[in-house]
Amino acid sequence: MSAKDTDWDGVRLHVVTGKGGTGKTTVAAALALALAAGGRKVLLVEVEGRQGIAQIFDCPPLPYEERKVAVARDGGEVFALAIDTEEALIEYLEMFYSLKRAGKAMTKLGVVDFVTTIAPGLRDVILTGKTSEAVRRKEKNGSFIYDAVVMDAPPTGRITKFLNVNEEVSGLAKVGPVRNHADTVMKVVRSPETAVHFVTLLEEMPVQETMDGIHDLTEAGLPVGGVFINMEHPSVLNEDELAAAAAGNLDVGEIERGVKAAGLEHGADAIAAALAAEAGDHARRTALQRREKERLEAVEQPRYTLPLLTDGMDLAGLYDLAEALSKQGAA
Repeated sequence: MSAKDTDWDGVRLHVVTGKGGTGKTTVAAALALALAAGGRKVLLVEVEGRQGIAQIFDCPPLPYEERKVAVARDGGEVFALAIDTEEALIEYLEMFYSLKRAGKAMTKLGVVDFVTTIAPGLRDVILTGKTSEAVRRKEKNGSFIYDAVVMDAPPTGRITKFLNVNEEVSGLAKVGPVRNHADTVMKVVRSPETAVHFVTLLEEMPVQETMDGIHDLTEAGLPVGGVFINMEHPSVLNEDELAAAAAGNLDVGEIERGVKAAGLEHGADAIAAALAAEAGDHARRTALQRREKERLEAVEQPRYTLPLLTDGMDLAGLYDLAEALSKQGAA
């Protein structure tokens, strides 16, 4: 398929990270759907073993194979892969050392856990290697099998170490298949075909982690992508009402009259007081969001905003988020 006119033309590996609780997996899934629109084929990869993709797309737990999980606008397709570290290690041993049988024996002996515990860098090489292989894989006619690959990556605090596999394996192997494989992975990760996107909420800690993560990636020479502001709460009050609510100066009597006009005579005073308190909380949250959004303006990367889905997250909501990303030029 021809490239779409987006902020990320030429990018084929989209790595999505974010502080826990920011909706990282949801944003990765929505981005995959958006990238697949227009008849494209996209692979969504999960590396943390949580089966989050299966939950989002409301399908059974994913096996260690690529499965179609969704159809995007205009006939696009989203495939998903939940990477199993154990299976990937066996595949790795077979590929580089012709040790498939030995690999299966190792799993029974618990050696896989031992290896990935004492050498976590090797585990990261295996996970990133499987993903980068999907990015490079081609059809017989030379075209890429997937137009794009989206990785639901580890959280912000670990993302630089996770991606910088050359540093991680430097103490394990100076030469040989492990080193060669790490070098191949890094060629993909450091290339212009890769972008590492950050998901954040408009709250102090997630925003700070995002800014720190961008700094760390830049220092490591890794490609920084965009910032995805998730679950922004829209304001339901005008500026004067927000100011009054924040200061605790709302006319509770007027609110009570409105409650009674709505037919809620019994306990109208208590309802009015509760509504005034809720309005105050809303005003403070709106102010917090605005402050954190201003902090993010210091970031040079493109920013995209996704609304809070008041009806909760379901497949319909996921398609809505994908459409919002497309309209903002993210995909």
